[in-house]
Amino acid sequence: MPVVPLLYKLTAFAYKDYLSFGYVHVGLRGTEEMTRQYNVNVYAPAILIFKEHINKPADVIQARGMKKQVIDDFITQNKYLLAARLTSQKLFHELCPVKRSHRQRKYCVLLLTPEATKLSKPFEAFLSFALANTQDTVRFVHVYSNRQQEFASTLIPDSDTFQGKSAVSILERRTTGGRVVYKTLEAPWTGSESDKFTLLGYLDQLRRDPALLSSEAVLPDLTDELAPIFLLRWFYSASDYISDCWDSIFHNNWREMMPLLSLVFSALFILFGTVIVQAFSDSNDERESNPPDKEEAHEKAGKTEPSFTKENSSKIPKKGFVEVTELTDVTYTSNLVRLRPGHMNVVLILSNSTKTSLLQKFALEVYTFTGSSCLHFSFLSLDKHREWLEYLLEFAQDAAPIPNQYDKHFMERDYTGYVLALNGHKKYFCLFKPQKAVEEEEAMGSCSDLDSSLHLGESRGKSPCGLGPRPIKGKLSKLSLWMERLLEGSLQRFYIPSWPELD
Repeated sequence: MPVVPLLYKLTAFAYKDYLSFGYVHVGLRGTEEMTRQYNVNVYAPAILIFKEHINKPADVIQARGMKKQVIDDFITQNKYLLAARLTSQKLFHELCPVKRSHRQRKYCVLLLTPEATKLSKPFEAFLSFALANTQDTVRFVHVYSNRQQEFASTLIPDSDTFQGKSAVSILERRTTGGRVVYKTLEAPWTGSESDKFTLLGYLDQLRRDPALLSSEAVLPDLTDELAPIFLLRWFYSASDYISDCWDSIFHNNWREMMPLLSLVFSALFILFGTVIVQAFSDSNDERESNPPDKEEAHEKAGKTEPSFTKENSSKIPKKGFVEVTELTDVTYTSNLVRLRPGHMNVVLILSNSTKTSLLQKFALEVYTFTGSSCLHFSFLSLDKHREWLEYLLEFAQDAAPIPNQYDKHFMERDYTGYVLALNGHKKYFCLFKPQKAVEEEEAMGSCSDLDSSLHLGESRGKSPCGLGPRPIKGKLSKLSLWMERLLEGSLQRFYIPSWPELD
């Protein structure tokens, strides 16, 4: 085929650290000589593996419809040269594994030779010996002694006989820490027939008597000869990445580039969107923490800042103020009807005349509970939504009966200071009814026209006795205790079928 098969590409990528891969299309001119030289059938795909010699392949596989498993097994069996050069400790571990048992002995015949520009006679003789004596239990490798001096000096005897010459050692690794047993040929390796006969005799004797390896040593780790320095590795990686991007942009089809471009622009959109949202949230926090001067003056005139300790608060408040919103027909759905599960809205009932004083006292009482993100605080105007409130109170078992519209005190019933904890998701509420302060009781005792039918804790919205702001604040004197019981879950709950409309 004129196009490289995908299966062959995947195999080349999987073994790129061990082998170099090429591809020949036999349909082109000039390939007849190659197919004739290596005796290749052009009507079926063939894989040829070359090792030290290029005039003859070391192994060949040829079949129609080769499977991936067949190719992987073929490559694995021919992953290394006949006499591979040890260039790193990793390669040494792969070629000369540690002995696992007596039946899994692996011996390494190691040639220690000086580096030469051309293949020397000792190495050629060692290679021919390895080709003629290939065994499953013996692996032939070689090392450049001038590049791995510390490693070579451990195996070569300290004598002038081996100075600048080659030597052959037979070794077996015993532990991963570097301990080996070995036997070094007494004379330098010259590649003569006598050297080959001596080495062959040692190998035959080793099959019968493993005790031939009488010497023992701890080998140092091999230096990685092919590892570039950090700057070069970084430069190579950067250059490869830039070249790939250049080829992808200018040589590939734009339709193929659309997924990558979509991913890049999506990441940029999410990044800038996050930055913009964060910027707006920061500006809102600054705006809330710095209210207008009029509100600051109004708060300073009406209340003093509370001081709380860790003992009387479960969570430290995150803000220096209490955020209380008005419950209206606009905020009714979001603050109550569609309130998230587990969240509650604590609503204070007030009138226009008691709004300032009750809000100040309400903020003081609930300030220690603002650290909880599940609690929201609102207030409801009694002048606007009295009917909604009285509808809810009908479901409270101990609530006072609601008079009819012909009652002369119908519009004078005072619910200011009531607090409702509303759970919008589960449709129930808890009720706090204010307690009279001592000043309020004394003032109410002097009034002659008090309606005896009112429930304990209720007073008139427009008291004829002229109650001041201090008795009004006293209505919420025990609200903090009630809030603690609310968080404990020990308050009585009043369930309703559905939330009424807030007109």
